Amino acid sequence: MRAAVAIMRHLCLLLLLAPGIGTARAETATIAVATNFAEAAEDLITRFEAQADHRITLVTGSTGKLFAQIIEGAPFDAFLAADQARPARLEAEGRAVAGSRFTYGEGRLVLWSATPDAIGTDGAAVIRANDFEHLAIANPDLAPYGLAAKQALQGLGLWAMVKPKLVMGQNIGQAFSMVATGNADLGLVAKSYAISMRNRQPGRIWDVPEALYDPIRQDAVLLTPDNAAAREFLTYLKMPEARAVITGYGYHVE
Repeated sequence: MRAAVAIMRHLCLLLLLAPGIGTARAETATIAVATNFAEAAEDLITRFEAQADHRITLVTGSTGKLFAQIIEGAPFDAFLAADQARPARLEAEGRAVAGSRFTYGEGRLVLWSATPDAIGTDGAAVIRANDFEHLAIANPDLAPYGLAAKQALQGLGLWAMVKPKLVMGQNIGQAFSMVATGNADLGLVAKSYAISMRNRQPGRIWDVPEALYDPIRQDAVLLTPDNAAAREFLTYLKMPEARAVITGYGYHVE
């Protein structure tokens, strides 16, 4: 019975994803993924590969650095960014497949500390008290979550005050690690990192009010038109199973 169910799931996925019945063949794809979405992407790839013959290789980094690598000719077949601007630019410049861009999730920013009692119910008051040595954020020029952190601090009127205490990671993963290792007392990081089972440790988070930063809408775009593995994986991201997984990692899915 289980074997029959597995076969049916496999056939259904092929029918949904393949460009034409009987035309799909096993391929491999290299997909560039923003650091904040890496764990979710690994989970999704495992599920996708269990139902399809294709294989996916994951390359992670800050959205800005991955974008620069794509511009320089890196052999990526698809790009899952942490913003909308860079995938849109790739599409506009003819470096991505026209019409393939879509939003796969919307991220959330949180204030996080590895010390359970460091943050109460008002994270803004914690920052305003200025009773900490270092606050970690991702580089605003490279990482959308870093830009969101800067916007939130500016919205609170605290950017100038905390700027001397800021430590910046090249991506949101590095910013998170600074707090996890004790090199920063607090961090403005992606909620997906703070609630991750892989990264989970004693600590406390405060959801930064969404009105303080621009929506972190994360877009995916196909870079190689004739790579079936990349094309079908992006299609899979739109399916209910994948959308439920993405939601479970702390993202909003419309």
